[in-house]
Amino acid sequence: MRKGEATRERLMDIAEGSILAKGFAATSIEEIIAEAEITKSGFFYHFKDKNELARALLKRYIQREDVLFDDLFARAADLHDDPLHIFLIGLKLLADMLADMPNAHPGCLIAAYCYHERQFDKDVKELNRQAVLSWRRRFTEAFDAISERYPPRDAVSNEALADMVSNTVEGAIIMSKALNEPKVLAEQILLLRSYVKLLFQPT
Repeated sequence: MRKGEATRERLMDIAEGSILAKGFAATSIEEIIAEAEITKSGFFYHFKDKNELARALLKRYIQREDVLFDDLFARAADLHDDPLHIFLIGLKLLADMLADMPNAHPGCLIAAYCYHERQFDKDVKELNRQAVLSWRRRFTEAFDAISERYPPRDAVSNEALADMVSNTVEGAIIMSKALNEPKVLAEQILLLRSYVKLLFQPT
């Protein structure tokens, strides 16, 4: 990685940590450049304003989450060829991974942005919206494949189920941080897994 790219990544790392800890509005450019030990002009070389920084952070976050989910469910597919079992294994792998994090999951940038959406321009808001819709599509496709083989035992919408996955993960991140109980995150994912298993379990 070139020096300029390394500096840009460091600025983003510092900003992301601060946003997740105290919110976007409370994160100042001054504190970012002080911690990064660069000049103000150095910051503006990489980002013209805070909204451009927000866009860059969100794009990086989305890319990382997509890679994470792709990897987890690809590993699950290597272990089983049944869509229900693939999904259940994927959730178990996710819970195990999060439980093994020494300091718990660092937080959810999507939630942080939603809480402070008035601080952002329309491009950041739209990017945030598209990220949520992307995860909805991902999990809806998984539930569509499952329900073709295993009719659900209750009248549910696959799209609503997909939103439930996102809501459980994002909400559990917030709860685990609020309570300072890292185990909450893995526990909630495993409860979700139990619900999905019971919902699609053949009678």
